[in-house]
Amino acid sequence: MPALAVGKTAPDFKLSTLEGKTFSLKDALSQAPVVLAFFKVSCPTCHYAFPFFERLFRAYKNKHVTLVGVSQNNAEETAAFAKEFGISFPLLLEETRTYPVSNAYGLTNVPTLFWIGTDGNIEISSVGWAKPDFELINRRMAEASAIATAPMFRASDDVRDYRAG
Repeated sequence: MPALAVGKTAPDFKLSTLEGKTFSLKDALSQAPVVLAFFKVSCPTCHYAFPFFERLFRAYKNKHVTLVGVSQNNAEETAAFAKEFGISFPLLLEETRTYPVSNAYGLTNVPTLFWIGTDGNIEISSVGWAKPDFELINRRMAEASAIATAPMFRASDDVRDYRAG
């Protein structure tokens, strides 16, 4: 079951990046659609999914769609997660234990992904690992970039259709 549903308006927010810069959803949406990937460093499904999200980032370079992770952990734990799983896309820090952004998006599990259109509406909402949703995001990123869809899976990958968050 998705958190905020498709068609809902995405709540605006500002969070610090791992590098200490401010990320504003409103400002990012003025440039391109945004994919939010909420996670917690202790989440096994996040460990599984985030290397695939990194492949999306490397394929499309955040040129026509902005992919960001939203960490429910502190900077030190988030940096260790990024290093361990090779994550180079921007990571935002929701360090407060009250999780105002996660709560505004109705999160009950991680990972949770949202594709937010430039109009501020949620176009894709996905909880856990769902291969069909990942493939849809891949196609949408390629379309936004006006390039062919990049292959995301290798023959050696253990790619499951679903994995609960």
